[in-house]
Amino acid sequence: MKKTLNFAAIHFTIAFTLSYLLTGDLLIGSLIALLEPAVNTLAFYLHERMWLKAAVVNTRNKTLSFALLHFSVAWGVGFALSGDLFVGGLLAIIEPCCNSVAYYFFEKRWREGGTTAWVAA
Repeated sequence: MKKTLNFAAIHFTIAFTLSYLLTGDLLIGSLIALLEPAVNTLAFYLHERMWLKAAVVNTRNKTLSFALLHFSVAWGVGFALSGDLFVGGLLAIIEPCCNSVAYYFFEKRWREGGTTAWVAA
């Protein structure tokens, strides 16, 4: 759970920054930034549990599967809250890309550091 909470903090920061920049609206940007990471944190937890069952874990493949899941959630939340297909689409492309890059380095650091957390949980 510590790992999930650490990634949630990184995810929220990225989601808020991008949502606000894309919408120009503090309220909608904040709502997207709260809801999208919340849904994706649950998806992240389930994703981690699924990968625990894998015999061999390849960081690249794990990152790709997370990116696909993340894209779907980001588009759904972005469109639902903004009501704009373009904003939902941009958010779905940009936000998961940023988070996937962050996830790759997060996962790599987590494996190297064992249970060392980036953010105090």
